[in-house]
Amino acid sequence: MLADVLDPEVPALSVCDLGLVRDIVDHGDALEVVLTPTYSGCPATEVIEQDVCSALLRAGLGPVRVSLRRAPAWTSDWISAAGCRKLAAWGIAPPGPVRAGGVAPVRLHRRPGDAVACPRCASLRTERLSAFGATACKALYRCLDCREPFEHFKPI
Repeated sequence: MLADVLDPEVPALSVCDLGLVRDIVDHGDALEVVLTPTYSGCPATEVIEQDVCSALLRAGLGPVRVSLRRAPAWTSDWISAAGCRKLAAWGIAPPGPVRAGGVAPVRLHRRPGDAVACPRCASLRTERLSAFGATACKALYRCLDCREPFEHFKPI
C-alpha cells in the first residue's frame, strides 16, 4: 500500500522508494507510521502524511496516525536502488552515495570529481546550470553531448 503512495514533488518515486517511511508501529488501537521528511521545511510533508493515512484507511488498516521523526535527518542514501533506477528512467539523475565519515553537509556547489551522469545518454560531460531545480532538493544540469537539460537529485 505505501509503495503506491507517490511523492507529490517527484511522482516517479513512492514514499518507500525515497526512504521516508522509518517505522510502522501497531499500537493495538491504531497504526502509527513514522516518517522522516527529506528536509524539515519540505512543503510536501502534509500532503504525504494525508496520502499515507488515506492509503492505509482504504486498505482497511485504520485508524492511522502519522508522526514525524526528524533525527536522524533524512539522507539521499535512504533512496532505494529501485528508487534510483526510477529517477533515472524519469529523467532525473539519481544522487551518488554520501561520503562516509559522519555528518554530510548539504552541498550547493559541485566539488571537482563529482561528475553527474546524464540520465538520457549516460555521458559524464555535464554542466550545472543552477544549484536549484523545480524543488530545493534538485539541481538543474545540461548534458554537453546530447544537449538535453535534466535535473539531478542532490546527495545529502
